[in-house]
Amino acid sequence: MDFDIPKEIADYLVVLDKFIEDEILPLQHKDDNNRFFDHRREDARTDWDRGGLPNEEWEQLLRQASRLADAAGHYRYPAPKEHGGQDGTNLGMAIIREHFAAKGLGLHNDLQNEHSIVANNVGLLLMLAYGSDAQKEEWIPLLLEGKRGFAFGITEPEHGSDATHMETSAVRDGDNWRINGAKTWNTGIHKAQYDMILARTDGKAGDGHGITAFLVPTNSDGFKVEEMLWTFNMPTDHGRVSLTDVVVPNSSIFGGEGRGLQVVQHFFNENRIRQAASSLGAAQFCINESVAYAGERKPFGKPLSVNQGIQFPLVELQARAEMLRALIHKTAWQMDTYGNFNVSDKVSICNYQANRLCCDAADQAMQVHGGMGYSRHKPFEHIYRHHRRYRITEGSDEIQMRRIAGYMFGYMKQKAPKGVIVE
Repeated sequence: MDFDIPKEIADYLVVLDKFIEDEILPLQHKDDNNRFFDHRREDARTDWDRGGLPNEEWEQLLRQASRLADAAGHYRYPAPKEHGGQDGTNLGMAIIREHFAAKGLGLHNDLQNEHSIVANNVGLLLMLAYGSDAQKEEWIPLLLEGKRGFAFGITEPEHGSDATHMETSAVRDGDNWRINGAKTWNTGIHKAQYDMILARTDGKAGDGHGITAFLVPTNSDGFKVEEMLWTFNMPTDHGRVSLTDVVVPNSSIFGGEGRGLQVVQHFFNENRIRQAASSLGAAQFCINESVAYAGERKPFGKPLSVNQGIQFPLVELQARAEMLRALIHKTAWQMDTYGNFNVSDKVSICNYQANRLCCDAADQAMQVHGGMGYSRHKPFEHIYRHHRRYRITEGSDEIQMRRIAGYMFGYMKQKAPKGVIVE
C-alpha cells in the first residue's frame, strides 16, 4: 500500500502555492483588504446597517479572487475537463482543502462562507449528475460564468436534521406544482436566484421516498425571506424562508420526482469529506502556531515548550491529526474508487471527528497563547467559532454517530468496496 500523496497532486500543490503568492496575496494586501482578515474581520465583513448581511465590498473581493482563480484554471478543478475543469478527484480535493486551511486565514480559502480558489462547485456538479437535458443546456453555461446559482432549502424549522419528516409539500396543479411550507438555514439565500426546495410529493412523514427537489426562483410570488438568522460567526447569509402557494412548472423538478433525498445525499457525502479535510487543516494550523509560540514565549525565564503541561495536550492533538489524516485520505480514495455511496459510514467518522478536533485545537491554541490567544488579534477564536458550526450543519455529531451505528449494527446497508470481505 502506498500512503504517499500522489505525485500529480503534490506537484499541483506547488502550482497552487505559487498562484497564491503571485496573484492572491497581492490582492489581499491591496487597498486595506486585510481588514477582512485581521482583528477587524467580523466588523469589516458585516453590513450592520442591512441586518447583518455580508458586506458588499467583502463579497466583491471574494468574486474577484474567484475570477482570478478561474482564469488560471484552478477554480473549476473538480469539474470535468469539457467544462473547463481538471476532472479533479475527491482525494485531490481533500488534500487541497487541508493544505489551504493549514495556511491559516486568507483570501485563498475562507471557510466562513465556503470560498476557495479551488471551489466545491456543488451546483455545477449536481447539475451535471442530476439535471435533465433541458436544465443542463440552460443552467451549465450560467453556472460556469457565475451568473446563476441556487441555495439549498432542505432544513425545516420544526424538524432540523430529520429530512424525512417534511412539512413542505408540493401538489400537482395541471402542468405545474403548488408548493407550501417553510425552510430555514438557507445559506446564500440573500443572493441566490434560485432555491432548491425539497418538498413531499408522495408518501407520509418519515418516508425516505416521495420527496422531490424543485428549482424555485426566489422572485416567485409567494416566496419570501422572512429573516436572516444571526449566528455565532457573523456576517449572516443564512435565511428562513416561507413558501405560500408558490407555483412552478413541472420542468423545475431536479433529479426526478420522488428522488430528492438521493440528490441531497450525493451533495452531503462530497461536502462532508471536504469539510473534514478543511477542519483537519485548520486544526493543524492551530497546533503548528501553538508549538512555534511555545518555543518563543519565555515566562519565568524559560520557554513554555519545556513544560509538559504545554507539550502533552499538543501531542494528543497531533496524534489525533495524524490518524485522522490517514482515514480522510483513505476514505476520499475509496469514494473515487468505489463511489460516493459505498463509504458513507467512513465519511461520517471523518466528518465529526475532524470537526471536534478543530474545535479542540483552536481552544488549546487560545490557552497556549494566553490573553492574545483570546483576542481577535489571533485567528483562533475565529477558527473556533466557524468550525463549531460544522458540528451541527450538514449533520450534527449525533446524526453522524447515529449513521455510523446504523451500518455497524445492520440497520443500514451499503455495498462493500471490491476486494473487501464482510463477514
